[in-house]
Amino acid sequence: MRLRICHLYGNLLNTYGDNGNLLMLQYCAREKGVDFETEIISLDQPFDPEKYDLVFFGGGQDYEQYIVSKDIQDKAEGIKEYIENDGVVLAICGGYQLLGHYYMDASGNKISGISALDHYTLSQDNNRFIGDITIRSEEFNETYEGFENHNGRTFLGENMRPLGKVEKGMGNNGEDKTEGARYKNVFCSYFHGPLLVRNIHLANRIVDMAIAQHNKKIEK
Repeated sequence: MRLRICHLYGNLLNTYGDNGNLLMLQYCAREKGVDFETEIISLDQPFDPEKYDLVFFGGGQDYEQYIVSKDIQDKAEGIKEYIENDGVVLAICGGYQLLGHYYMDASGNKISGISALDHYTLSQDNNRFIGDITIRSEEFNETYEGFENHNGRTFLGENMRPLGKVEKGMGNNGEDKTEGARYKNVFCSYFHGPLLVRNIHLANRIVDMAIAQHNKKIEK
């Protein structure tokens, strides 16, 4: 078996070593005896929703995210189709924000997302959420440890559920004790560090879901 992994804008978005999540996914796949091939899809390149078993979308600084926000509009329908067909996605920080409706940058500019997920992100004035964070996933009955560093305050829509409830730290917005987001087979988080290096149980879960989706495609 060979998993096909798409690294969205991997040459532009890698804040705080977020690409380590991709390395952990590859490690877990190898441990399961599964081969993989990784392809960076970046500016002016089409996204084929039928091609991939797993998509990783990292975070970046405002300048890079602004560039990506313009380009990703041309990929929006393909990404939405992939998600609605139960495609597996891991999105961190900026990638998380761009999958939603919009986010406000530190200068107060409204940056359009692709509305693949029902959330939006506001900015904070002269403040960031920085520090160790612990959340509890009620969905999987698991605890995740990590580090957060973000200016954004994200609010989930009615059809979204959090990745976990905050036990320590600030989470999505510092108000409702949520962190990250879950929709279908999509996992979103503000955890840097990266998320999966400290939570291999979550990495294995994501790889298992990608394997299951790969097998479903073969059976069709």
